[in-house]
Amino acid sequence: MSDPRTDVSIAPLGQVLTLTSNGLNTRFHAIWLRDNAWDDETRAPGNGQRLVALRDIPADTTISAASVEGGRLSVTFTPENKTVEYDINWLIANAYDRPAPQGRGWLNSGVEAWRSDLMSAIPVGNFEELSKRGDALKDWLALVTKYGFGKFVNGPVENGALFKIVDLFGFVRDTNYGKLFDVRTEVNPTNLAFTGLGLQAHTDNPYRDPVPSVQVLYCLESSAAGGENMVVDGFAAAQRLRAESEEYFNVLADHCARFEYAGEDDVCLTSRRPMIDLAPDGELIGIRFNNRSLAAVTDVPFDKMDTYYAAYRRFGEIIDDEAMEVTFRLDPGEGFVVDNTRVLHARKGYSGEGTRWLQGCYSDKDGLRSTYDAIVRATRKEAAE
Repeated sequence: MSDPRTDVSIAPLGQVLTLTSNGLNTRFHAIWLRDNAWDDETRAPGNGQRLVALRDIPADTTISAASVEGGRLSVTFTPENKTVEYDINWLIANAYDRPAPQGRGWLNSGVEAWRSDLMSAIPVGNFEELSKRGDALKDWLALVTKYGFGKFVNGPVENGALFKIVDLFGFVRDTNYGKLFDVRTEVNPTNLAFTGLGLQAHTDNPYRDPVPSVQVLYCLESSAAGGENMVVDGFAAAQRLRAESEEYFNVLADHCARFEYAGEDDVCLTSRRPMIDLAPDGELIGIRFNNRSLAAVTDVPFDKMDTYYAAYRRFGEIIDDEAMEVTFRLDPGEGFVVDNTRVLHARKGYSGEGTRWLQGCYSDKDGLRSTYDAIVRATRKEAAE
């Protein structure tokens, strides 16, 4: 073989292939390899979408031959008698033969939990540089993905300027609040956010299904005393709760809360989701926490309701702990983007004197992730050419 560090072997009956690369063994099932073939008969060359359904692949697919040459793995499948080549680096990057996650509440490798110590390293992007859509945008979106929020500065001080931020990575999500909403004191507010009261850290709109997964807040006026913005990493708070009490963590993850909003005519929004959202394999993927919008909890068994409320109380205490929060003030032309499925945001109280005007809107993480991944892919392609 051309690369002595890489070898392959086929298990009896040809149902499993073992790839040995740099001393590590990684196993792949024959049907998985065949389903993930990248030849032109299986995948469309332009977009990579499959041209065949699983029903088109024989259920008794096995491997009859395999070899390695120059970083490529060649596999022949029967009964199709079809030979497919794979990039070994792609296989290793997409390997599923790995240890199972330990316990519930683990985080994806691209996510980093944080507490108040992030105050000295808040991810900040300059609007003018971000607008060039080059490395500055890539690096800023990487930090937003990693930490769940990012601040921006030096934006235009004009009505609707927040749309220019969303345009960098996605699309505005329209809601009953409109494409944007103004956050400033009102005499008869429809929402407590439109008063000068301080707000507990929360995720927005937990009563929606699906919940808006990105929120943008943009400052246009800020002369009132107080009103500093705060963010809290819900993932770090959930992990702290789990470290203190697995029983508390589990009861909030295993049972749905109910949320509702009916503050306007013809609007009655409801959802039923757990405060701590886990994937089936235990990955921590979401937080919904908003004391203002919590409806009657009815999905917890009677004998666990006391534990549920104790856990809910403790979770709120952790979220309120100053050791968990990052605080910053927004001046006109500044704002922040927040992952609304992870990071809670809050506001200190502010006086009635002076002015405070923020505008907000919602977007979704699929656009943000797509923009970041596309920039990374283009950068790698340029480097390889």
